[in-house]
Amino acid sequence: MQSIDRAMNVINVLVSNSSVNWLSITDLSQECDLPVSSMHRLLKAMSKHGLIQQDEQSKHYGLGNIWLEYGLRMYDKMDYISQIRPELERLMNKVEESVYLSQPMEMESLIIERIDSEKSQIRVYDQLGSRIPMHIGAANKAMLAYMPYSQANEIMESLLPVQERAAFWNILKETKRLGYGISHNERTEGTSSVAVPILNHFGEVHGGVSIGFVSFNLKGDRLDFLIQNVMEAGKRISSILGYRGP
Repeated sequence: MQSIDRAMNVINVLVSNSSVNWLSITDLSQECDLPVSSMHRLLKAMSKHGLIQQDEQSKHYGLGNIWLEYGLRMYDKMDYISQIRPELERLMNKVEESVYLSQPMEMESLIIERIDSEKSQIRVYDQLGSRIPMHIGAANKAMLAYMPYSQANEIMESLLPVQERAAFWNILKETKRLGYGISHNERTEGTSSVAVPILNHFGEVHGGVSIGFVSFNLKGDRLDFLIQNVMEAGKRISSILGYRGP
């Protein structure tokens, strides 16, 4: 039992250090209050089972890929979309516009669900399975704004020229301050979207939910209405995934 407790302590330390993906054996020893010799034996056993891995250059340790495999299996069993689809339908019925669910996939996001409103005469239509560069669109801005700096910066450096990065950072800062992202005419002329991030129980970005609509429908306080409802839906969906707030 002691070995299991120690191993789980190492895992919890690696998970909780979300801003630092890899830690040295010295750091782990200090965090777990174990001698370096004991930590070395423990890491060797954990590495054998794929629970952790070691970077060949830095010699630092991080979570093993087996957690991704286990996570995907659990994800499939939990049927993530069916869990939150009622909330997406609730949002669609309230705003009477197309609602989208996206997930980040490295330098792109993937549209994994779309619910259209039959009451909307003109629909914003993005196909399921569409991949969108992470710097484009309200949902992607909302997700980027809530990612750790290092992760967001890596994406921006890959997608944006140097001269555009400062302005884009300002957009992300404003997006996080407001709690939502907004987009006008970025992918299709005459269309807009508002979006919020979906956070899991670790407070990590799990996806984004957005409302797509044609721009000329923005009359009176319509935009405020859409923003309020997508923010409320985002909070409910994040709560379903275990997020309890800061």
